[in-house]
Amino acid sequence: MIDPRVFRDAEAYAAARQRLLRRDAGLAPLLDALRDLAERRRKAIGEGDELKARLNAGSRKVGELKKAGGDAAALMAQMATLSDQAKAASKDAEGIDAEFHAQLLHIPNLPADDIADGGEEAHEIVRSIGTPAVLQPWHQPHWDTAAALGLIDLERGAKIAGSGFPLFTGLGARLERALIQWLLDAASSEHGYTEVAPPLLVTRESMTGTGQLPKFEEDLYRTSDDLFLVPTAEVPVTNMHRGEILAFEQLPLRYCAYTPCFRREAGSAGKDTRGILRVHQFDKVELVWLTAPEASEAALATLTGHAEIALQRLGLAYRVLRLAAGDFSFAAHRTYDIEVWAPGVARWLEVSSCSTFTDYQARRLDIRFRREKGAKPEFVHTLNGSQLGLARVLIAVIENGQQADGSVVVPEVLRPWMGVDRIGPGRA
Repeated sequence: MIDPRVFRDAEAYAAARQRLLRRDAGLAPLLDALRDLAERRRKAIGEGDELKARLNAGSRKVGELKKAGGDAAALMAQMATLSDQAKAASKDAEGIDAEFHAQLLHIPNLPADDIADGGEEAHEIVRSIGTPAVLQPWHQPHWDTAAALGLIDLERGAKIAGSGFPLFTGLGARLERALIQWLLDAASSEHGYTEVAPPLLVTRESMTGTGQLPKFEEDLYRTSDDLFLVPTAEVPVTNMHRGEILAFEQLPLRYCAYTPCFRREAGSAGKDTRGILRVHQFDKVELVWLTAPEASEAALATLTGHAEIALQRLGLAYRVLRLAAGDFSFAAHRTYDIEVWAPGVARWLEVSSCSTFTDYQARRLDIRFRREKGAKPEFVHTLNGSQLGLARVLIAVIENGQQADGSVVVPEVLRPWMGVDRIGPGRA
């Protein structure tokens, strides 16, 4: 969450409000309601403090009267009334504070000052690497190629679980596994990440801590006992240090994790329904950082670079976009999306989204660090990014590797895990 103190200072509130409305002009009523709650809280606390001061002063007078042998009954009755009033004021302040923090969970992170206003149309292309393949007669959409080569069976996947749950078969399953193994090895062995294998079910508290709840509840898969299937490994991995105070020397902490990811995507019905462009279950290798505030911008550049290295080694043309204020994730402060070119569908496909969240998630999760022994704890900054989301990477590998004879060339870096350099008709 953003720092609650911004709602208690007129100047800080005005600045934060202006920045947040760059993300969504519709936030104005909620922001103003939070400002009003903060003011009501201030007044309730002030009233309670005044009543407590009067109560303390009156209690001293009661003691003095009794000591002097006087009649303190009337004054004691007044103090009893004051005590009730003070308790009521305290209860009122607690109720306002609870309502304030519940509503604060609906406020997204502050966007960086230097990113463009607007939505998808305002994204900035930071760099483009490689030359997108020119469409050739043999370039086919991945769903046709994958079906012809026995790599994906969408019909049987739908029979098992419904639409949006692909079934990889034969060398398609091996290709998916090869990508996962290769990405994890690169992250841990080359880039120094600690690999973790997290739970695939998480609590409501964990989801709230990273910002998926309450905003995106309709997009999540939930069990009858209120556990959630992970929409990304970001959730369990970032929650590893919830409620902890770390030593400065531990930072940065860098983790990589593979998980299947589950998303209903309730707001995307009817979009990209062909093949595996948009699915409800997909594999992803995620990178997560916890770092000191002054290092988070440099960390974002490094993290994004690790995703780019993977695409370069796969030989895929890609571009990096700096997302505009109105079109990145709820908890993000700044985001770079990486898109690969898929000639079969003639589209750029997002395969990685790399973000810094500043202290937004850390405040929700209460993850702090001390710069030195005895120092006041500070909130860490959290970052994460898809080293790569595999459904669309697999699309790009298939569509860019297509040959005139109907086969698909396997990227050289994946051949040790695949055992073949080409996927051709009749092979499985």
